[in-house]
Amino acid sequence: MIFRQLLDDDLGCASYLVGDETEHAAVVVDPPYAIEPLLAEAERHSLRIVRTLETHTHADHVSGHGRLALEHGVPVAVHPAATVEYAHDPLEDGDEIEVGAVRLRVLHTPGHRPEHCAFAVVDTTRGTDPWLVLTGDSLFVGDAARPDLAIAADEGAEGLFRSLHRLAELGDGVEVFPGHVAGSLCGASMSSKPSTTIGFERRFNHALLVPEAAHFVAELTAWLPPRPPNMERIVELNRGPFLGAPPPLQRLAQVAGGAVVLDVRPATAFAAGHVAGALNVPVDGGSFATRAGFVLPLDTPIVLHGDASETDRAARGLRSVGFLELAGFAADLPAQERLETLTVEQARRLFAAGEVELVDVREENELEQRSIPGSRSVPFSVVREAATNGLAHLDKPAAVICESGARAAVAASVLAAAGIDARPVVRGGVGSWAT
Repeated sequence: MIFRQLLDDDLGCASYLVGDETEHAAVVVDPPYAIEPLLAEAERHSLRIVRTLETHTHADHVSGHGRLALEHGVPVAVHPAATVEYAHDPLEDGDEIEVGAVRLRVLHTPGHRPEHCAFAVVDTTRGTDPWLVLTGDSLFVGDAARPDLAIAADEGAEGLFRSLHRLAELGDGVEVFPGHVAGSLCGASMSSKPSTTIGFERRFNHALLVPEAAHFVAELTAWLPPRPPNMERIVELNRGPFLGAPPPLQRLAQVAGGAVVLDVRPATAFAAGHVAGALNVPVDGGSFATRAGFVLPLDTPIVLHGDASETDRAARGLRSVGFLELAGFAADLPAQERLETLTVEQARRLFAAGEVELVDVREENELEQRSIPGSRSVPFSVVREAATNGLAHLDKPAAVICESGARAAVAASVLAAAGIDARPVVRGGVGSWAT
């Protein structure tokens, strides 16, 4: 058996290549929209991809099943409850997909979504019991999936409770490979480890340590990660007709009217000078695509500002989360505006003197752990909405703060683009406020 895990570090998503090296055949589970690394891995091992298996209709990233189907003739299989609009083979509980000596056994595990399936992988040259299980968006390393993306959160959580305990019945030695690791919005406290075992999760995963369904539902739904505005679009792209390859990104000499400029350079470069009205989400800052999903307007042409390497990576990340309206990129745009930045010490002094309003853009669950008295909460997940509404009753400059400075810089660019005097606190944040 050949088994390869491919991780998207920015989104925290995992895809898998599973097959028989002797037969030179493999299936792909949950492929990313950027299928090139997957194809390169298959070619490296002389494998032909014979089928795509989807654990479910993804809400956080665009799938590559359409590209594999259109460009390489690879059929797609998904559970009927997904109600997809593309040609597919139905997956039912108990079905087995054979690839040479490898069998992938379908385990219907609803909860995250009604159609969700896991795949127990059996290497028949070693025996008849599963060696590993691909749990998709059900069981994570140290966490469980969110239940609120397709149905009511309580109903989803009840289904997930049953599904998790079904997975826990697999042998303790069965290796677990999830669909997400830390960095994804599909779980609040998942680990960055790429795999685990059923036995380890049975002992240490809080989601498997709650014996009663009612308590599990209450705990899981007490706080759920914010939902980016582009989630519904991603679901529709993944349910709808096959989506082909994107067109090449075009270099532009100027920005057309009606387009939004997304500056993907580092926050320091953006602060030193940028085109008027631009938003700044650094492509090298981590969680690029997720953060961009919260602050970019939908259905608006996007012009990327940065060098060729930065804009190429940014385009790939944006397309992976459903932003397909990329008008092009520009490496040189006039520096028409600057953004004043603050150190923690400067912000503390200005706030104490009443010269700024302190705007905390951390999420609600973070505020419960630590907050600064007198600060105003505008969670990062709603900062675009707040900027659109003018951040009512703000009559002083905003000193924008988060935990480390990264989200504060992005949020300040959004507020500044809306005409608000916003100054991000960089190189520190709430954690160092009192030190």
